[in-house]
Amino acid sequence: MITIFDPSTDIDLGTPARESTVQVSLTIDGREISVASGTSVMRAAALLGTTIPKLCATDSLEAFGSCRMCLVEIDGMRGYPASCTTPVTEGMVVRTQTSKLATLRRNVMELYISDHPLDCLTCSANGNCELQTVAGQVGLREVRYGYEGANHLDEAKDVSNPYFDYDPSKCIVCSRCVRACEEIQGTFALTISGRGFDSRVEAAGGDNFLDSECVSCGACVQACPTATLIDKSVVEIGQPERSVITTSPTAAWVARSAPR
Repeated sequence: MITIFDPSTDIDLGTPARESTVQVSLTIDGREISVASGTSVMRAAALLGTTIPKLCATDSLEAFGSCRMCLVEIDGMRGYPASCTTPVTEGMVVRTQTSKLATLRRNVMELYISDHPLDCLTCSANGNCELQTVAGQVGLREVRYGYEGANHLDEAKDVSNPYFDYDPSKCIVCSRCVRACEEIQGTFALTISGRGFDSRVEAAGGDNFLDSECVSCGACVQACPTATLIDKSVVEIGQPERSVITTSPTAAWVARSAPR
């Protein structure tokens, strides 16, 4: 068994760890690994040092399987399952890097970018945006779709909250903010309203974030992979050089942008 991953490094493994006395052995891209039963294919691959593109997945939240970026090929399984929601099985054979997967991932990313502002250089999340990172990972170099059709680019920002802004034009509806609000904070202040193309994040109990049930804990901002939910201090003075872990929600906003 070959293991490349160093547990001392701060790497997002995509899905939470599972505790089990039962070990499952599988092969990923020709390499064998044994992991706890219930572990996702994505996490098993990450433990081998293999990066599978992802947008809705993060190891601080339960898998959701909505972004379709983490598709893989598995022997004996039809189609291209999402690696974040697929648990490992004994003897499973997985391929994470094939020409077909590369094409599928670029096509999916192309759809995301076709309804996303092309302002990376001036965006406050530039250099710290997972959408930007994954676009590079999948090798997206051009977008065939223009902005002539329906899109969300003109949606108004919600700047009512004193700590963060909400820009729906940059939302990819990954639900990470909603899940963080529920799973980490337990506030249940956010939801996804509408269906299909009209789906958008909404703060419950008010017309904006300030008047809603949001408690400004920052869990949603921390979970957001784009600049949809972003710290006001980042917008005003740029990306922080370091972060500080604190139990105080208000202090967290200050600590993230504090000078050395």
